[in-house]
Amino acid sequence: MGFAEVDSAVLFGLITMVTWGIWIVVGNAASESMDPRTAAAISYLVAALLAFGFIVVSDASLAVTARGGLLAGVAGLFTGIGLISMYIGFTHGSTTVVSTLGAMYFVVAAVIGIVVLGENLTLTKLTGIAFAVLGIVLVTR
Repeated sequence: MGFAEVDSAVLFGLITMVTWGIWIVVGNAASESMDPRTAAAISYLVAALLAFGFIVVSDASLAVTARGGLLAGVAGLFTGIGLISMYIGFTHGSTTVVSTLGAMYFVVAAVIGIVVLGENLTLTKLTGIAFAVLGIVLVTR
């Protein structure tokens, strides 16, 4: 991976971090102002329109394979479940707890990567997962 690729990855990772952080706070405010299920639906409707608009103005391929379409659909299913769960969670707990637990999705992805996809379990990865679990414990107390 070249230096320019790392810079782009970091740039887009930072944009994701900041925008999702803002989304959580604004989503919490929306779920306090209206039914959280409706807020979740509006949030994803706007996101879907933005995504489709991006396809139109970019050079994205419209070719969909059966496998790719199925996997994207399953990913959307889990995204929707997580989104609805988050908005409803806001009505039952603090933004700090709900957003921190939700942001730990990378731990689930790491475990699936190691157990299902056969990725190597290194001491560094294990330490990172342990610190993430410790973070969850500390934030939820």
